[in-house]
Amino acid sequence: MEREREISFLLNGHPVSCRAAARTHLGDLLRTEFGFTGVHIGCEHGVCGACTILVDGRAIRSCLMLAVQADGAVVETIEGLTESGRIADLQEAFHERNALQCGYCTPGMLATASELLAENEAPSREAIREAISGNYCRCTGYHAIVDAIATTAEARRKGDAGWEAAT
Repeated sequence: MEREREISFLLNGHPVSCRAAARTHLGDLLRTEFGFTGVHIGCEHGVCGACTILVDGRAIRSCLMLAVQADGAVVETIEGLTESGRIADLQEAFHERNALQCGYCTPGMLATASELLAENEAPSREAIREAISGNYCRCTGYHAIVDAIATTAEARRKGDAGWEAAT
């Protein structure tokens, strides 16, 4: 018999509650219980980064975190980051720089980049590469992704209009 526990957390700005089995991973719960399919489940070992989301502002692998560990946390998926407008400039830069192709890694890359830019307003290209080193992309070769993140950081530092409107 699998034990379940009632959990509550803030999901993309909205309070939610549900029952979760003790062994349910947060990524699976977000997809099946709440329909947030932007949480891509890839390797299920925390290696590929496709399932990266923000929990209390930190990028985490939702395939490694148990749902019950999210009790009381602030959880943000790509859908919530998009809806809030906080990453609109980053998404635009990914589009302009062709930093996405198949799109499977993109939600995790954007969540990781969001955390990086929240912590470091002027990351070097090396710091960007280090930050995204846990996110696999088989399509782009990473150069365009690094360019998009660097471009967004520079625009934010300069106070370009798109960024100010999204904050």
